[in-house]
Amino acid sequence: MNGIAWAGGNAEYLVGLVHELRKQQNETEWLEFKVDDAEPHSIGEYISALSNSAALHSKIKAYMVWGLTDLEHAIVGTHFRPHSTKVGNEDLESWLLKLLEPKILFTFHEVNVEGHRLVLLETQRATRRPVSFSGQEYIRIGQYKKKLRDFPEKERELWRAFDQTPFEDGIAEERVSAQEVLRILDYPSYFDLLKAPLPETPTGILDALASDELICPCEAGGWNITNLGAILFAKEISNFTTLKRKVMRVIMYKGRDRTQTLKEQDGTRGYASGFQALISYINGLLPSNEIMEEALRKTVPMFPEPAVRELVANALIHQDFSLTGAGPMVEIFEDRIEITNPGTPLVDPDRFVDTPPRSRNEALASLLRRIGICEERGSGWDKVVFETEFYQLPAPLAEVAVGNTRVVLYAHRSLARMDKADKVRAVYLHACLRCVSRQYLTNTSVRERFRIKPENIAMASRLIRDAVELGLIVPFDPEAGPKQMRYVPYWANPRGDQDQAS
Repeated sequence: MNGIAWAGGNAEYLVGLVHELRKQQNETEWLEFKVDDAEPHSIGEYISALSNSAALHSKIKAYMVWGLTDLEHAIVGTHFRPHSTKVGNEDLESWLLKLLEPKILFTFHEVNVEGHRLVLLETQRATRRPVSFSGQEYIRIGQYKKKLRDFPEKERELWRAFDQTPFEDGIAEERVSAQEVLRILDYPSYFDLLKAPLPETPTGILDALASDELICPCEAGGWNITNLGAILFAKEISNFTTLKRKVMRVIMYKGRDRTQTLKEQDGTRGYASGFQALISYINGLLPSNEIMEEALRKTVPMFPEPAVRELVANALIHQDFSLTGAGPMVEIFEDRIEITNPGTPLVDPDRFVDTPPRSRNEALASLLRRIGICEERGSGWDKVVFETEFYQLPAPLAEVAVGNTRVVLYAHRSLARMDKADKVRAVYLHACLRCVSRQYLTNTSVRERFRIKPENIAMASRLIRDAVELGLIVPFDPEAGPKQMRYVPYWANPRGDQDQAS
């Protein structure tokens, strides 16, 4: 997570950054200068204070520099060596990380400036909540480090700043040259996906990327690449330190459990530029069935491709990027495919079909809609349910557990091999799909859904009765005769009852 940077290009950037920081007239809330004072516990407190202050002052990162004098900012060098410093028997960096909550990214760099060795600490700004060290949150008041709890007005202001800073506006890479932007972002894919002509000059390309806020001008010169630009159009997401855990991971197992892994691969490209290749890779791993059709043998995928596409897109779009160390994942089993993303949904999973879409990442979702990767009006889940019904599959399962959202698509099982939970979930989702199409669930529609023969009308009636008993569906008109009985989901109850599904 942390490390020393010796690469030529990176070293040049660090020298330039040190000179930019020296131009500050005074130490600020997001910047601290030291010569040799490097007591470990104090460093941890400064990381908390600087990170929180950077968020408060809308800064991308906060900095601490050893080897500069406090007032004149003269370059004198330092004896502090972070990568060989121990706290007990533990490396300084791992000791600091252990006591920080949440586990934010910070990096110690050693850099030679004008013949003197300096140490530069970069720490990302706090997001979503204040950063604490050893259980205590800190803030900078002017040039002084203070406990955040002693300044309630600053604490309230900090929480307001969190509420106003979406993930997409964050900076994935700071102070990048125009040439470097064009090297690390897949800009031809951006224009191709939008069906727009490629500008003839680099300036035209950069202006277009900036118009969609994929990049933005940097105060210190050059460009900043936003999280939106990096996550969607990076040639290599792993090049962006704060985003490399957000690649889509695809795992294929042998059998129905996780004991034997057959294949495992992490994505590399941005979500937009690499989406079609990702879907093709997943579909290539999915098992298939052979069926007979008009005396010809035909191979068909075990899972409908449109449903897989929608669920993968949803996992990318609706994940909670503030959860560190976790990313979206596709797991393929013999009898099912599970698609997981970090974060709990903003909409009750029971209401995915009828509720307008809500996303934590509106800018990301909006651009992917323009590109055509996701649905414009939240009809993606409707499409998933339709596809599973059309191919006579068990209903998809959406579940929330341990801060993650998981959707499971099941391979074909006959009605006789489905358990009661499978059956009532399928009946409920069938009612939802009918309802949003201004139709009703009936005995006939249930028989069509499960391909139950007309003479087995009682079987469909039992399925409906089970769903009614669980409160998942209700009669549209309770006074109607048995043959005219129609049903709607519990949330469309025409009587206005407040009964909820159990």
